Amino acid sequence: MTPSYVALDVEIPSDVRQIEPIVNLVTEHCKSLRLSRRQCSLNIPVALSEALSNAIIRGNHEDPRKHVRLRATVSDRALVFDVVDEGSGFDMQKESHDPTTAEYITREDGRGIFLMHQLMDRVEQFRGPQHVVRLTLNR
Repeated sequence: MTPSYVALDVEIPSDVRQIEPIVNLVTEHCKSLRLSRRQCSLNIPVALSEALSNAIIRGNHEDPRKHVRLRATVSDRALVFDVVDEGSGFDMQKESHDPTTAEYITREDGRGIFLMHQLMDRVEQFRGPQHVVRLTLNR
């Protein structure tokens, strides 16, 4: 088994215009990792866009003095993204609901978390000095 390595480690300003370029960069890296076309063109871009937008908009409140860090780690078994913001985090359990149900169909919040859960194998949250959302896609 090959040990894991950091494939990408970048920090971006809290500006939603930064999302598309960084997702495009990740998508290009993805092609070299022998992941399926669907994973590279759908799962990762959508889930990562949602995690980055949550970090920028909800975590850092689009404060240009704050940054979001994206770290991608690759191993034989998984591709792991850590999205780190400077916010205090949120209650992922409370925000994890099915937006397709009648109760939540008209609400705009929680859709990104739902999508991340649908498109990735695992979605976790860590709070400490910084807030981290970890997305894992098994290989």
